[in-house]
Amino acid sequence: MRITLLSTCLALLLSASAALASDFTLSSPDMTEGGMLSAVQVYKGFGCDGDNRSPALNWTAPPAGTRSFALTVYDPDAPTGSGWWHWVVFNIQATERALPAGAGAADGKALPAGVVQSRTDFGTPGFGGACPPSGDAAHRYIFTLHALDTEQLDLPQDASAAMVGFMLGQHTIAKATLTARYGR
Repeated sequence: MRITLLSTCLALLLSASAALASDFTLSSPDMTEGGMLSAVQVYKGFGCDGDNRSPALNWTAPPAGTRSFALTVYDPDAPTGSGWWHWVVFNIQATERALPAGAGAADGKALPAGVVQSRTDFGTPGFGGACPPSGDAAHRYIFTLHALDTEQLDLPQDASAAMVGFMLGQHTIAKATLTARYGR
């Protein structure tokens, strides 16, 4: 009887926690879930001629215990065998609820104080827009906001996306995603 009651309480607690995490959402006035990115979010280089400007992002209802955020933008369809990291941002304070359009400029001036943009697969910090190979089917660009259980990731500014990803795996308590597409 005691084990059954404990199991029931645990199941209710997990269910309530999952319900709260599902309220954690990521949105953008510049793109829609499953929609196509505009030329504004396309890379300038590698044969692409976009504005290379990060979209505005907003989020709501992070779970209790969130002490900071990190943002990643990843293309799982890139023909590399390991995908392509387009933006890696961490140490966003838990009180923040948005990043403005263009926050991903390499100089980081539009980001809140203390936020770090580390190296992308373009080899530099900052937002690197969509630029799939010509003729490929549209690629997916997965914007993921990680709610973290730590105030900051103690990583160097030039940390690789893989290193940041490893640390995110250790500290993420919830994720909110927004996926857009682009092909040329």
